[in-house]
Amino acid sequence: MRPFFLALALAALPALIGCADAPLGDAPAADDRVASEPAASEDAERAAILAVLNGETQAALSRDYDGWREHWVHEPYVVKTYLELTDGTGSEMRGFAAVDDFVRDYIETHPEPEPPPPALEGATIRLYGTGAAVTYEQQDADQGWKRESRLMEKVGDSWRIAGMHTTIYGADRPD
Repeated sequence: MRPFFLALALAALPALIGCADAPLGDAPAADDRVASEPAASEDAERAAILAVLNGETQAALSRDYDGWREHWVHEPYVVKTYLELTDGTGSEMRGFAAVDDFVRDYIETHPEPEPPPPALEGATIRLYGTGAAVTYEQQDADQGWKRESRLMEKVGDSWRIAGMHTTIYGADRPD
């Protein structure tokens, strides 16, 4: 049943991205799985999610393969996509095994570390119990302006990445 809910969440992610960011307590609860929590708890969850995203980016760009893996859900329902609008290319990896193979191969063929972007401090984070949808825009030293969406899942007491979509716009921020 869990893969079904994650697939449903990934399918709904574009609609969620378009939603105005409102505190979780202002959103209607669809059922018992979506509930409001005290603001301090929400702030702690958001901080934990940002720490995971920054840690994953730092590990990937410093070519720390094992460190990168620690930030991802290791399940077949994981999806990672890239759209490069500057040249019209894109890629999609389905399942953690495919994502893992791609990143491992990339690190092996590009072993030199890349400069990391500034730490992500702000993002739209919508909490849904043990899941979260995250969107943000960022300037990347190599790729230029990009917009990312991440689907997060809480595994035990830790947030992990269960889905990632990156749209790369290039040097200029889109209107």
